[in-house]
This record gives sequence, structure tokens and C-alpha cells, in this order.
Amino acid sequence: MVTVVRRTHGEYQLRIEYLTMQASVPAAVAGAYQRPAASPSSLPLDRILKGDCVAALEQLPAESVDLVFADPPYNLQLTGELHRPDQSRVDGVNDHWDQFADFSAYDAFTRAWLLQCRRVLKPTGALWVIGSYHNIFRVGASLQNLGFWILNDVIWVKSNPMPNFRGMRFTNAHETLIWAAKSADAKKYTFNYDALKTANDGLQMRSDWAFPLCTGAERLKDSKGKKAHPTQKPEGLLHRILLSSSRPGDVVLDPFFGTGTTGAVAKRLGRHFIGVEREQAYIDAANARIEAVTPAQDTALNVTEGKRAQPRVAFGTLVEQGLIAIGTELTDVKGRHRAVVRADGSLDANGRTGSIHKVGAALQGLEACNGWTFWHFEEAGDRKPIDAVRAAFRGRAKTNAA
Repeated sequence: MVTVVRRTHGEYQLRIEYLTMQASVPAAVAGAYQRPAASPSSLPLDRILKGDCVAALEQLPAESVDLVFADPPYNLQLTGELHRPDQSRVDGVNDHWDQFADFSAYDAFTRAWLLQCRRVLKPTGALWVIGSYHNIFRVGASLQNLGFWILNDVIWVKSNPMPNFRGMRFTNAHETLIWAAKSADAKKYTFNYDALKTANDGLQMRSDWAFPLCTGAERLKDSKGKKAHPTQKPEGLLHRILLSSSRPGDVVLDPFFGTGTTGAVAKRLGRHFIGVEREQAYIDAANARIEAVTPAQDTALNVTEGKRAQPRVAFGTLVEQGLIAIGTELTDVKGRHRAVVRADGSLDANGRTGSIHKVGAALQGLEACNGWTFWHFEEAGDRKPIDAVRAAFRGRAKTNAA
């Protein structure tokens, strides 16, 4: 277990300067700080590290985490108490962990924990951070300045927001999430597009998500019946984030663990978590909550995958494997166009030669063609697309690998 005290603004600033220097020197020199990548067995999986998030993250090896979800302090700058029209006090966020001396102190803290998150993320990893108008724009600027590449911003629309009791502003009915890759060059980050589309009744998932605030049985309470944590996030929100950006077995880091929403959802979805939290009361609530979670069965964790997620198979591979014989005559579904398969996987259609895509396009007078669905072969009197052969090949390869 890691136990540290909270650092001051100056200490965070010095740490930023050191990390920035490390990032700009050759890898051989920086090696003393850049811990080697770790195997899952050497990580503190499914544990909560107690202490300051920056110091705790320094204990983790470089490039060891698949996904980060961060719900940092909002720095609300609240002054005085807020009351409802009936004069009852609003249970707002006035905890000491949300209080910073000024914007400079908050920015130094933000850069310090973001630098550590970027260090521990794998090259294919990504980060989600959530915030309100008080802090999300400052966090977003720091993200970009540190080299993260913003993929999307997502609006969490609260179906049951707290009213604006003073009547001086609009009701604040949303929070903003930023989804970012580790760098602009990161192209292999996880995005389960087809799973999200399936979950949205066959429509592309949009960037406006409607979830209610935590209420009822989901809202954790302390022994006095009060909220265990003032900014507890709904599990449905974390479910969608983890479903979209991770796979079973991945390691999800939450540097502001609170009462463990990330850990509870990660356990249910077959992911590992690493949490960091300073407050013992939150740690106790999180441990009890996560202990009560029953993980889903492995077979139920599979999600819908599109063709982009499947391994590439060239038409020539099917010819090499003898699954489509040299000299086979292929036609379109109506038998109007014909071509013969050659030894290298190309087609010959009365002198027009090339790939299954190029020849299919040329015969139709088009610029492009999906040859896998255009070309068919005959079997037992029926025409079947060559894509069926590719699907069977992929299925056999997957079975053999298992």
C-alpha cells in the first residue's frame, strides 16, 4: 500500500519540471525514472492505493495501463452556504480535497497527475476525464499542452439535475467528458464501435449521453444517512465508458477513486482496476461496494464486433490454402459479369485483370467495388459470395488459436 501526504503547489510544480525534463532527454538517460513495462502479475491489480495520486502513480511502471478514467476535483470555488427556498441547506461539494489556493495551484496539480497518467498509459491506451464548467476547460488545455490527442468530447446530460436555487443562472444540467488518446500518432486505441451501435438499437452512438444522477439504492450513504461522496457518478455512465474503450482483462486506472464506481463496474465487466484514493472513509466504502459485486460470466462479456475488428484476410490467401481453386469462375449475383481466378489471387475478365475489387469496379464502370460481396461462386446450384469463404477461414483460424 502506498501512503503519502498531499503535496503543495510548489512541490507539484517542481515535479512537473522534472517530468518535463525527463521527457526531453534520450531514453537511456531517462531510464532511471521510466520504470520498465510491467506484466499484469507485477501490478497492484484490483487494489486501492492510499495516498496522493501523483505519488502513488509514480510507483507504477511505464506503459502498464490500458485505460484511465479520471474524475478530478472540480475546484468549485464555493463561498458560503447554499440553501433551498425552504431554507434547508444544499449538501454541496465543500470538502477540503476540492479546495485550491488559486487557479495556478489547480493547474499545477492538473499537469502533475496528467503527466503521470500519460507515462503509465500504454501506446494504445486512452484517457477519459470528466468535469464541470469550473474545471474541464483548464483540464482540456493541459491535456493538449502535454501531448494528448482529443478524440471526442461527450456531454453527460443529467435527467434530474439540481435546480438553480438562486435563480441567477441557467440550471446546470450537464457535465463534460473528454476522451483522448496518448498522442496524435496513436491509431490503435480501443473503440468498440459496433458494440455501442448495437447497444443503441443499431444507430451510431452519439456524443450526448443521458443518465440520471445517483439516487435511491445506487447512492451510497454513510452511517448517518448522508451521501458517502458528494460527486458519486452513476454506474451506467462508467459502464458505457468501459464498454466503449476497453476489453475484458484490460487494466483500468482511476486516480481519484472515491467510493469505487470505476472498480465496481470494472469487476462486473471482467476488467482489472487500480484505484488511488486519499480518504480512508471513501476507501472503506469502495472496498465494501466492490466486494459485493458479482462478475459477469466470461461468455457474457463478448461484444458485437464489426469486420474492422477482425484480422485481415487477403483473397490470395484463400487461393493459396486451396479454399478457392485456381481457375474457378466467379460471377456477380445475377450472373451478368464473369471472371476467372488466377494463381496469384487476381481475376481475369476477358483481358481485364486485377484484384477482386479492381475488376469488379471496372466491369460496373465504378470507381470502387467491394469484391468480397460482389463476386460469387456456384455451389450445389446456388451462388454464394466469396465473403462466405473468408468468414469460414476466419472462424477456423479462431478455433485453432483457442
